[in-house]
Amino acid sequence: MALTSEQRVRRAAVKLFADKGFHGTGIRDLAQAAELSSASLYHYMGTKEELLAGIMTDCLGRLLQGAREATEGVADPRRRLAVLVALHVLTHAGQPDETRVVDNEVHALSPAARKHVVRLRDEYERYWAETIEEGIAHGAFHDREPAVTRLALLEMCSGVARWYSPRGPLGLDRLAEHYAGLALRMLGSGDHDCPGAVDRARQVVSTVWRTPL
Repeated sequence: MALTSEQRVRRAAVKLFADKGFHGTGIRDLAQAAELSSASLYHYMGTKEELLAGIMTDCLGRLLQGAREATEGVADPRRRLAVLVALHVLTHAGQPDETRVVDNEVHALSPAARKHVVRLRDEYERYWAETIEEGIAHGAFHDREPAVTRLALLEMCSGVARWYSPRGPLGLDRLAEHYAGLALRMLGSGDHDCPGAVDRARQVVSTVWRTPL
């Protein structure tokens, strides 16, 4: 099925913002990549900032939906964290351009637009924070600086978007499993294995993003 003009503009923006940054992407770049004239481009995108904010809102909304669905009914904080890590890794490997835009371009937004995006990001990270706090409270995790560890974990998992390639030697499932084990070790968990966590995360990612991994 052929893409609509709006879809072409969004796809072009995601790629260009990821590769060149928001400020490095000009209107002429967007028009050329979307196969539209510069004059007609605004009809399909509004302002360039509105386009960026929409991409970020959509991506963070999907991450939030994925976190809710993947952790629903998972009582064990170790398993819940493993699922969150696997979800983050799979999403960043499968949607590297969208996630790089979210991770790298929030500074390009005006204060009003940034406030909304940051609120969504904080809501997503709250799943991680509450899981880690619960694990510490129940003796499953042992960490004196859980907030710092959480930020380190998110940065580590987000980095997958910059370097992962399906042509590499490590399969995506194995990579997600390895990262989940690393996260549990970082938090001092005695049990580093969470069977089924990657499968659960993969199923949710495929549903939320409507693309098979």
